[in-house]
Amino acid sequence: MIDIVILGSAAGGGVPQWNCGCPNCRDARTSHPDLSATQTSIAFSGDGRHWFLINASPDLRHQLAQTPALHPAPGELRHSPIAGVVLTNGEIDAITGLLTLREGTSFTLYAHERVMGILEANPIFNALKPGTVERRPITLDTPFALSLPGGEEAGITITAFAAPGKTALFLEDTDENQPGDTLGLKITDQSDGRSFIFLAACAEVNDDVRGYLERAELVFFDGTLWRDDELIDQGLSQKTGQRMGHISMQKAMDELDTLNIERKIFLHINNSNPALRSDSVERQRVEAAGWQILADGTELRL
Repeated sequence: MIDIVILGSAAGGGVPQWNCGCPNCRDARTSHPDLSATQTSIAFSGDGRHWFLINASPDLRHQLAQTPALHPAPGELRHSPIAGVVLTNGEIDAITGLLTLREGTSFTLYAHERVMGILEANPIFNALKPGTVERRPITLDTPFALSLPGGEEAGITITAFAAPGKTALFLEDTDENQPGDTLGLKITDQSDGRSFIFLAACAEVNDDVRGYLERAELVFFDGTLWRDDELIDQGLSQKTGQRMGHISMQKAMDELDTLNIERKIFLHINNSNPALRSDSVERQRVEAAGWQILADGTELRL
């Protein structure tokens, strides 16, 4: 059994984004606070006491404060139930929250060597001292067991796989895309074999991605944009979704329709996406295709 909490469901910048006046951001500030969402991260646990995060968003401090399961244990002066953080890329909205976890409580950090290199090249992340935060590299397509603070296994195995994507935005001018820049994760409960997939960034559904997602019990999937030219059409940017390393919802629903996935959830949803609105035609199409869009704080059990 794995418990899951959606800490944040929005793409980079969240909803509302600080400098955005699009209809969704404007209404999130005024008449529709239900549109508000923090940047994407989830927490999961196999025992309800020790928790692991997937990515550490810039909103992590707020997300932890809003999630009782992640609060210090009663009576403890210094404590956290967070046993580890697993990174799926090196984007700002996936790594910045690590600096919130710098106050001297130990946990294990798991990431591909590409992302480890980004952290090592930025001295600010030395605030996560090696004696306190152990860094363990991830090897693609090789299962590894998560560890608890005492060193014993957590009873959960992760297999990371490369997904079509791109290098971090702030490295685009100096670095080329390479395997490991964008990861999907298969998280498996060792006690019963049940598993779920986390893939919050994906530029296309290739054969490798399809192989991991087929017949999955639960999938969290990239829902950044409704359509590839959405940002251009709304006058917000000149970039397509493909240019940013994201497949559109419309294409994803078509590509994944035949894979017999038991439960499908879109996250990493951009402020521009019309499917954010529960009364929109786009949301109706999402739900008719068997997908869900869930609010921050939603709890699930696998």
